[in-house]
Amino acid sequence: MKQVKQLFLMIAGSISLGLGILGIILPLLPTTPLLLLAAACYVRSSEKLYHWLITNKYFGSYIRNYRDGKGIPLKAKVTGVIVLWLAMGYSIVFIIPLPAVQILLAAIGSYFTWFILKQKTLQKEQ
Repeated sequence: MKQVKQLFLMIAGSISLGLGILGIILPLLPTTPLLLLAAACYVRSSEKLYHWLITNKYFGSYIRNYRDGKGIPLKAKVTGVIVLWLAMGYSIVFIIPLPAVQILLAAIGSYFTWFILKQKTLQKEQ
């Protein structure tokens, strides 16, 4: 069972990493949260993949900055909140017909918005 869990986490981490890489190019995909998710999956499944990810010259800094308490770039915070509310808003208005579930989704979206915005904002080095 442990091997199945590790395999699942490696696959989930790789999908998240792929989407995070696309987020570097596409402005609507939030890079930092996806890379953090990939790191969380890898740290629980493969030490080799986790080490590769955090030492990668292109996107390892996103993870190291967050892990070291330096924060998340402002662009990542703004993009994350916008994408979150586009998805939640679409689901609430067009997909979910039950008012109780709509309220629940709005509450979940509000919590994650608060969580993202309360994170420290990465200050550019001068």
